[in-house]
Amino acid sequence: MFHTPRRRRTSFATLTSLLALLGAAALGGCATRDEPDPAAQDKRPERIVSLSPSATETLFAVGAGQQVVAVDSASTFPEQAPRTTLSGLTPDPEAIASHKPDLVIVSSDVTNLTAALEKTGTKTLVLPDAKTLDAAYAQFARLGEVTGHKAEGEDLARRTKADIDKLVADTPKPAKPLSYYHELDQTYYSVTSATFLGSLYQRFGLTNIADGADPTASGGYPQLSAEKIIQADPALIFLADTKCCGQNAQTVAARPGWNTLTAVKSSHVFPLDDDIASRWSPRITDLARAISAAVATP
Repeated sequence: MFHTPRRRRTSFATLTSLLALLGAAALGGCATRDEPDPAAQDKRPERIVSLSPSATETLFAVGAGQQVVAVDSASTFPEQAPRTTLSGLTPDPEAIASHKPDLVIVSSDVTNLTAALEKTGTKTLVLPDAKTLDAAYAQFARLGEVTGHKAEGEDLARRTKADIDKLVADTPKPAKPLSYYHELDQTYYSVTSATFLGSLYQRFGLTNIADGADPTASGGYPQLSAEKIIQADPALIFLADTKCCGQNAQTVAARPGWNTLTAVKSSHVFPLDDDIASRWSPRITDLARAISAAVATP
């Protein structure tokens, strides 16, 4: 739920909650915590509950969809996922246990969920938010492995990496680096190059106006000001608040002073699918394709 990174309208209720969860998850790669390894089970899990939209998408992509009995309310893709009122932000052990899972997948062990579920004999796999593309690929393979679809998971990781590498290689390189602003919401929260999203933009040689002196500040999700954005004058603007907040090129141009921006004047304001731009799922290829098209736009 790229989980961007999680934002208040898709994966979580507020960006504040996002930052708290990121800290709690101790972000990094696809390492799990110290709980028993689900991969060590004698048989593959047949009743999986996913409380992570990114994991949900990946489970279906590796062929484990029929093993999924429930997903959280933020898991909006694929359409056939058994969506429920379960929450990844405030998980309820009793509600989760009612689905009789043999494996629960989360992106953060909030409220000591692992310990609570362990009392019922249910295993939990914690897959923290991916910080890099390689970490996302590793999670694809990991989810394939723990669900009995090892070959499919490894193949998905290989194909996704190859597709993105090709998109990067085939995208025309601008004469000089292009600057960009990625908008999470209308209060100007953004991402830096230290985030999963930022690392993807970096692959295309783009310069992030949100980086500042320390891209890791604010957990990689700083709140900018309209003045800072106008002063930075980005060449490209990417809007990840289209579905939630109805933002588009016209609403951006109508903001005070924004009609002077290079991106606005050159029609280089690009709407993104909020969900795709907030998850480290196999659909990151679609996001990379959108970035490539933007960079190649005259």
